[in-house]
Amino acid sequence: MIDGLKFHHIGYAVRSIDETAAFYVEQGWQQGATVLDPIQNTLICFLSRDGFPPIELVAPNDESSPVVKTLEKVGVSTYHVCYSVPALDDAVRALRRQRFLPLFRPVEAVALEGKRICYLYNANVGLIELVEE
Repeated sequence: MIDGLKFHHIGYAVRSIDETAAFYVEQGWQQGATVLDPIQNTLICFLSRDGFPPIELVAPNDESSPVVKTLEKVGVSTYHVCYSVPALDDAVRALRRQRFLPLFRPVEAVALEGKRICYLYNANVGLIELVEE
């Protein structure tokens, strides 16, 4: 069990933030600012709507962006669920014991006010993101 694990957002891999966001805005969602995350080489935008979980749209900044592979394999799609945790390093250690593999060491996320994040993968669960509170 991961202490303090809380749902944070759903992440979508998209080709164009503006094109995907247009659908959600038409449905009553609020579109936040699009930011460049140079560490992950992605463009990121959050969408919000009362009573719904936040949505993160993640688009490649260029062809070397890691999200390009997701788009090539499955196209525009949900590709991760994010959870907030009070202690990122402790949560990563606990998930490693459950056969999750970190994709990289924790880094600061521009789109999340510099909070540290880490993506982890498990063959039975898929890709998750952790963000430190």
